Amino acid sequence: MADENNNQETFTPENTIDAQALPAIRVLAQYIKDFSFENPNAPASLRDTTQPKIDLQLDVNARKTEDADVFEVDLKINAKSEGDKGLNLFVVELVYTGLFQFTNVGQESLEPILLIECPRILFPFARHIVADATRSGGYPPLMIDPMDFAALYFSQRQAGETPQA
Repeated sequence: MADENNNQETFTPENTIDAQALPAIRVLAQYIKDFSFENPNAPASLRDTTQPKIDLQLDVNARKTEDADVFEVDLKINAKSEGDKGLNLFVVELVYTGLFQFTNVGQESLEPILLIECPRILFPFARHIVADATRSGGYPPLMIDPMDFAALYFSQRQAGETPQA
């Protein structure tokens, strides 16, 4: 019985991690900044039973607020649906925003965190809003596939575009 505790490491101030020195992201708020759902050809468009064509556009913007360590990140989703006869079924425009506070984050890490991690946190909530709006508009819910924000960020960097941070 005495040997059971011999393999456990004893934590001392020299081998513990200083939790105050670790990088941290804190979500201060999440909210709908702008939202629009249009059903321009209802009720005729609601009778269209074919698989619609969906044009989906996604964008991320980030900016510093007046507070030194707080940033506002916008996740913009625009979805337009067209039926088989060229009839516009619905249009959804959403800007879902989060306020994020950072501690112990280096300047070199800030842009990727703002444009990859923050939208990754916001996306499930924005996706839910879009799905609810399309369902409430009389259509099957538009379930947007999960997005790879890292791939989006790095493809913009390779294309020579400056990400919006």
